[in-house]
Amino acid sequence: MQIAIVYDSGYGHTAKLASHVAQGVNEVEGATAALIAVADGVDWAALEASDAIIFGSPTYNGLISARLKGFMEDSTRTAWIPQKWRNKIAAGFTNSGSLHGDKLNSLTSMALFAAQHGMIWVGMDLFPGKSDGELNRIGSWLGAMAFSADAPADVTPSEGDLKTAAYLGKRVAEITAQFVRGKV
Repeated sequence: MQIAIVYDSGYGHTAKLASHVAQGVNEVEGATAALIAVADGVDWAALEASDAIIFGSPTYNGLISARLKGFMEDSTRTAWIPQKWRNKIAAGFTNSGSLHGDKLNSLTSMALFAAQHGMIWVGMDLFPGKSDGELNRIGSWLGAMAFSADAPADVTPSEGDLKTAAYLGKRVAEITAQFVRGKV
């Protein structure tokens, strides 16, 4: 079972989150994560072969990055028209330099994009945490959110946000496994 993690990272924070999402995916027996940075080019064969795709982007001014938006708008037409991603599991994660940062808008954009491709969106099933070290401390239901505090990627996001990213990866892999086992 392959799970692709398609992401953009402007300053390294989203790449750090993506690697933690991949760690969570790889915790599930039979699951393999494939990290795909849109800045490095897209592995279309890996995306088509994947059972799930997790999208990740920094949130800039309440929006996903221009590179991820370009990937979504310009590149996926060949997958969209024949509905090649139909019934694949999808999820998303994001971070911004402020605690709120309008990150929900980025996740909503990713979820709508997935819906237009006929994908099945997986959100978070965690109640909001209360402190920096807890899972889902930002309190998102639609996907994983992180706060990068306008600090370097070797310092932020916090351990709780990184654990939340890993939790999302594991959750997606577990749900994907349920769907894969159900295939005839």
